[in-house]
Amino acid sequence: MNPSSPLQFLWFLPTYGDSRYIVGGGHGLPAGVAGGARPATLDYLGQIARSAEQLGYVGALTPTGAWCEDAFIVDAMLASVTKTFKFLVALRPGLISPTLAAQMAASFQRYSNNRLLVNIVVGGEPHEQRAYADFSDKAERYERADEFLTIVRALWRETNYSFKGRFYQVENATLPSRPEVPPPLYIGGSSAGAGPVTANHIDVYLTWGEPTPAVIAKIASIRQHAARTGRQVRFGIRLHVITRDTSEAAWAEASRLLTAIDPATIQAVQAGLARSEGEGQKRMLALHNGSTANLEIEPNLWAGFGLVRGGAGTALVGSHREIADKIKAYHAIGIDEFVLSGVPHLEEAYWFAEGVLPLLKKEGLWSHPLGTTTPSSSHHDIPFSPAATRQPLAAAN
Repeated sequence: MNPSSPLQFLWFLPTYGDSRYIVGGGHGLPAGVAGGARPATLDYLGQIARSAEQLGYVGALTPTGAWCEDAFIVDAMLASVTKTFKFLVALRPGLISPTLAAQMAASFQRYSNNRLLVNIVVGGEPHEQRAYADFSDKAERYERADEFLTIVRALWRETNYSFKGRFYQVENATLPSRPEVPPPLYIGGSSAGAGPVTANHIDVYLTWGEPTPAVIAKIASIRQHAARTGRQVRFGIRLHVITRDTSEAAWAEASRLLTAIDPATIQAVQAGLARSEGEGQKRMLALHNGSTANLEIEPNLWAGFGLVRGGAGTALVGSHREIADKIKAYHAIGIDEFVLSGVPHLEEAYWFAEGVLPLLKKEGLWSHPLGTTTPSSSHHDIPFSPAATRQPLAAAN
């Protein structure tokens, strides 16, 4: 474990809706499949963002896809209701001009006081890419992303920049204002093309929550790629979380979520996810193969979310002490950033912050980014706004 790399935690903004059950959004699923009993209104998303900021999360990931609201627009609006909270905005190269993307990011940095993080999503679902007028194959998308990021990063530091490549040609491009702090770049990807792109451009490589040996192998591979370019990369992991005062209570909550899922829904979602070209999605599916049996794939790592949700499909499940120990184990192998979520996103943000963060703080592994006192480790009533409590709590299918 590297004591010079303190733990950082980000939360998640469900721009497709929220619920007390697993909402079926995510990579590989068509438009219209997502949606929850709590609509993704700006008031509700703002409530999550403000609560997460207060609780000690440094920021939140906002997804991209046909099943959710546009990440850049939503986060630009939410920046005005937070103060220091950062926004990890998912962005797809190839769907937008690199010059325009660089300009948008520079504007976001300027008006948010440098609170933008950019998550590069190459895309692994051909049917969804084609819906966005992109008919390139997976290898081409990674090659295009490399050119895209070359241009974007150059425009953040140079004027009158020109570039001629296979996918892009830019002539004498200059931004009206360059960012004082270039937005850190994140990426997740298990395909072969992810390594070179990460080595050339990326600051933080994100993996989904696979069994520990697979995570160790990914970290080693990315480090090898980065060594060839003389760059260093930080590592993060994207997980859901169910943490409670006791292990029994946490697993009871996981069981509640599982029993609410209709087998026909699992079958339909798995059929849709099977179309994905994404290596990461294939690895998520292989953890459970659409079966509800043996979902605890290693101690305190549960694959139940992936039955009806694309993308990150695993959750940390256990007592606060067990989750803290699991996080310490990930940190020991090189993971410094944790991008977490849970259902509902408002309540689960409190469970984790009140139960797990004080344990990590006591051991000197985490400190509140605002320097404020962390929430009490004893979990009491969670404050909700009247708007949130009025929402119906039916399961989202």
